[in-house]
Amino acid sequence: MVAKYFDAPETPYGAGHRGVDLAAVPGQEVLAADAGVVVFVGPVGGRTVISVDHDGGLRTTYEPIAPKVAVGEQVYRGQVLGTVLAGHPGCLLAACLHWGVRRGDEYVDPLALTGEVGEYRLKAWGGDR
Repeated sequence: MVAKYFDAPETPYGAGHRGVDLAAVPGQEVLAADAGVVVFVGPVGGRTVISVDHDGGLRTTYEPIAPKVAVGEQVYRGQVLGTVLAGHPGCLLAACLHWGVRRGDEYVDPLALTGEVGEYRLKAWGGDR
C-alpha cells in the first residue's frame, strides 16, 4: 500500500517528495527492484540509505533500512537488501519504506516504472455477465 505518493519538485532543489512511501512493518524485508550494483550504504539525514545502480542509468534508493548488503555487491532482482526500520518522518504507520528512483540527476516516480500509476485496465472476463 502506498502511504505517500511521488510529488516531483518544480526545480532541482525545490520542495517535493522524491519517491514513494510504502506501508511496511519494522523488520520487513526490502527487496531489490532489479539487478544492479550497490553503490552506497550509509546515513543520510540521520537515516540509513541503500542506493543501487541499474542498467539504463537508473538508481534506486531505499530508506530507512538495516542493511544486509555492502557497497560494491552485485544484487539481483528480488534479493533482500535489508529490513525496514521504524522512524521514517511523516509516516503515520508503524513503518514506511521510502523508495526513490533517479534517472541521471532527475527523480522519477518509482510507480511509473512498475506500470502502476494511473494505469488501471479492466481485463476481459470469460464469465456469463
